[in-house]
Amino acid sequence: MSLVEINFDGIVGPSHNYAGLSIGNLAATAHAGRMSDPRRAALESLEKMRRNQALGLTQGFFVPPPRPNPAWLRELAADERTDRALIAGAWSASAMWTANAATVSPAPDTADGRCHLTVANLVTMPHRAHEWPDTLRQLELAFADRQHFSIHGPIPACFGDEGAANHMRLAPSHNRPGIEIFVYGRHGGPFPVRQHEQASRIVARRHGLDPDRVLFAEQSEDAIAAGAFHNDVVAVSNELVLFAHERAFAEPERLYAAIREKFPEVAIIEVPDAVVSLREAIRTYLFNAQLVTLPTGGQALVVPIEAWESDTVRSFLDKLTEGNGPIRQAIPVDVRQSMANGGGPACLRLRVVADPGTVDPRFLLDGRTADTIEQTIREHWPEQIDPSDIGSEALAKELLAARSTLVERLDLEQLA
Repeated sequence: MSLVEINFDGIVGPSHNYAGLSIGNLAATAHAGRMSDPRRAALESLEKMRRNQALGLTQGFFVPPPRPNPAWLRELAADERTDRALIAGAWSASAMWTANAATVSPAPDTADGRCHLTVANLVTMPHRAHEWPDTLRQLELAFADRQHFSIHGPIPACFGDEGAANHMRLAPSHNRPGIEIFVYGRHGGPFPVRQHEQASRIVARRHGLDPDRVLFAEQSEDAIAAGAFHNDVVAVSNELVLFAHERAFAEPERLYAAIREKFPEVAIIEVPDAVVSLREAIRTYLFNAQLVTLPTGGQALVVPIEAWESDTVRSFLDKLTEGNGPIRQAIPVDVRQSMANGGGPACLRLRVVADPGTVDPRFLLDGRTADTIEQTIREHWPEQIDPSDIGSEALAKELLAARSTLVERLDLEQLA
């Protein structure tokens, strides 16, 4: 079996809007009330997928869930008296950030030799807490081969779980056994903590991970309070490289020592606050990059254009890639519509190490499928949504019809 890393990106749904629902996500709250462009957002994310595929990376995708969510509105007994934030929650396109879809443990790490995925419950934020049933349906369909995959339902709702955005893996290569690092929060200053320590521990046990190859690390309060609502805003890993901000973890030296005990050859690239401040790192999403292994050798950082346009960050990236370290390229991508809602390149993808031949091919991107997705977006995704439009019955029908068209064209009627 040939195991490779597959990045599954979320196609941005037609209801993409700026309602500012995510407390602690500074970009989302700063852009609350602005006009969104769902068509542009979806095309930006599709272009990122195509560019990564052109690098020789294997690319998958997930379709957006139906939004607005009629079932959730019924559960809310929604009417004209319903809080506008709850109505907006039913319209949220936040499932586009598939880093929050699930936590993934590849087959080389698990006791039964299968890839395990636990769908995230996302209970901390109401607008995301109703995502998991639709996400679970896609996971069960895309990874239906039970010989190679084990799919788990959500962690009990008393423990908030936000998926792979708070999970990292280090290994000599994707297809070899590694260590898995679960990052949780205890304090967030003025903002809620999204990942509960017990949720992380439950996932590790469910996935049958060797306790000697699992690390649990606390995210620093400074990072959460500064707007790093998920660990992937301040740290990212790939193979034997950990790229993190100096203030990402509560006890960085303890974590680094534990990692080096397992893998003495690991490259830990810690960016000092004096070089790139925590505030600038979060504003530009430097660490919310896709750190990938190129087929031609070496690693590359796929960074948002905001990081590329920052003099401070660009200077750091130039020095990083010109050195003799493992990260040899920085590749900027334009995902401004997603960034304005607080999601960079890493937020938009879920990493799954698997043999592509064991995955339902309908979820793997090729040229023909990309063209189908693009045509559907151009024909059916709205150019603008004003937050005042949220709740419109006419617009709701258009958005649900647009999503249905995409599902039908991709032969995924089971998700209708």
